[in-house]
Amino acid sequence: MAKFKMGKKLKKRFIRIIVALSLFLVVFILDRIFNLATVIDGKFSWLFPFALYLGIYVLIGYDVIFKAVRNILHGQVFDENFLMCVATLGAFALAIYRGVMGLTIEGFDEACAVLLFYQVGEFFQAYATGKSRKSISSLMDIRPDYANLVAGNEPTIVSPDQVKVGDIILVNPGEKVPLDGVIIKGQSTLDVKALTGESLPKDVFENDQILSGAVNITSQLYIEVTKAFYDSTVSKILDLVENASSQKSRSENFITKFSKIYTPTVCVTALLLAVIPSLITGDWQTWIYRALSFLVVSCPCALVISIPLSFFAGLGASSRYGILVKGSNYLEKFSKANIFYFDKTGTLTKGNFAVSSVYPENKREEILQLASIAENYSNHPIARSIVAEYGKEIEEGFTLTNEAGLGVVATKLDTQILCGNEKLMEKYGIDFTAQNSLGTIVCVAKNGEFVGSLVIVDQVKPEAKEVIGELEGLKAQTFMLTGDNEKIASGVAKELNLTGFKASLLPQKKVDELENALSNKGDGDVLCFVGDGINDAPSLMRADIGIAMGGVGSDAAIEAADVVLMQDNLKGIPLAKKIAKKTMAIVRQNIVFSIAIKIGILILSAFGIANMWLAVFGDVGVAVLAILNAMRVNSKY
Repeated sequence: MAKFKMGKKLKKRFIRIIVALSLFLVVFILDRIFNLATVIDGKFSWLFPFALYLGIYVLIGYDVIFKAVRNILHGQVFDENFLMCVATLGAFALAIYRGVMGLTIEGFDEACAVLLFYQVGEFFQAYATGKSRKSISSLMDIRPDYANLVAGNEPTIVSPDQVKVGDIILVNPGEKVPLDGVIIKGQSTLDVKALTGESLPKDVFENDQILSGAVNITSQLYIEVTKAFYDSTVSKILDLVENASSQKSRSENFITKFSKIYTPTVCVTALLLAVIPSLITGDWQTWIYRALSFLVVSCPCALVISIPLSFFAGLGASSRYGILVKGSNYLEKFSKANIFYFDKTGTLTKGNFAVSSVYPENKREEILQLASIAENYSNHPIARSIVAEYGKEIEEGFTLTNEAGLGVVATKLDTQILCGNEKLMEKYGIDFTAQNSLGTIVCVAKNGEFVGSLVIVDQVKPEAKEVIGELEGLKAQTFMLTGDNEKIASGVAKELNLTGFKASLLPQKKVDELENALSNKGDGDVLCFVGDGINDAPSLMRADIGIAMGGVGSDAAIEAADVVLMQDNLKGIPLAKKIAKKTMAIVRQNIVFSIAIKIGILILSAFGIANMWLAVFGDVGVAVLAILNAMRVNSKY
């Protein structure tokens, strides 16, 4: 992944911090060596250090002062900008008072230091957010700017939302595919990295389905549009990404509510700390200084910044690997996921049927030839797998009759071919040899004589067993729900070492099974359903977390899901769980660390043990450490 580069705005902030820090160090060191308050004689000697420090203060803090005033005018008083202004301007006021009274000047340097280090913390926040946003913004780059509409001799450049279903568009090398469609002319190589997270280019040919958002690399492609722009893959992905941040986690909502109560409380506490002891002791300077230190350390920056940033980094890390999580609330919930229900076809298996074996093997060619004649014009996946396996020219002229639920009867003159299940053989009185193999058994007979049978299987995905093993290693239970018969389901469940399975389920029965599982799970359990088909949408919506296989998944499944795997690869599930668990671990670390340090320094400030320098660490130092910790979410997995 390319390194994150600072934008102009962030560079300007960085330069301003460097300049202000350099000036501050020069003035601070000179002040410590020569005591700048003695450079000019007389009662106004304090004006010289005041002028120098004020220049630095305005340079580093003018935007903080502006935001504080603007927010106050809009009724948003108690925020970190307000706290910074009250604390630093109060320190300046105390220093001026001490100067006028002829006392040792203290406060100018501390006021500048508070704002300076606060800006350092803000810079780290902006940098970390930008780095996290880069992973998500790479997805935003898939938005197409235009489409080349073919309507006449020359293509016309139009907005993608003006193209209709059935229109022909031209995609030149280097251009983004603007809409979903089918290639009607040309072949090329596509860069699908931003779309699915796959680094390797993908070759495409005529009649291939093509998804919007990919980048054409080598040759021109003519595409017949199958979906309008607002229904296209790129539009749906952009919608998911843009809305992800609006779905806040419980932790984020807690921090938002916490800061709204916390900030006014500490302001009132600081005021009481300044007034009540001062009235009793008469030492206003000491207690006002303590109250100002109290205000500095009380700023909830570490929590308000680092917690949302942690989740944002988690969303960014997920999207970098082709995993779209629709909100930080789902990321938080997914970290606790411990029960996984999988659809079988297209999810645990490839959904591509293939002939695994032929019985008897010595009649393989004859059996495939006869079965191909009967299945030649069927679009059923099993029929297409038989024709593909035969791969030769098929004899024509047969009359094909479909026997509902049984198979096909092919007749030509005095030749009759039966191709179907065992019930078809029984209906026609064929003495056949039953097969016990796992898969769908297709029996073939010719002119009343049994010839043999084929075993058709839906191949298990190569990564499925590894993924199930990883989930079980994470102490998760794994179940399969399928419409296939008990025998086939049992074979797949045994091969993958699943916790359990349910077979022969209609779509509504899948939902019923999930409802039953949801009602019986423990309070701390989180149930996920993984599916890809349109019939999985109800189950995806009903589960605690719905996970859609977005690479080949239906629109309905993607809309209903909470997590979308843009690659047709199950490895995204344990990877997403690892990212979610790491995100939540860092969120908890930041909450505990920030609150513990702040409470400690708040107590020390109230008793006068901690000065404003330590208060600066309690605010900015803790915030920077929390932000750096949050950035770890975006590390490699």
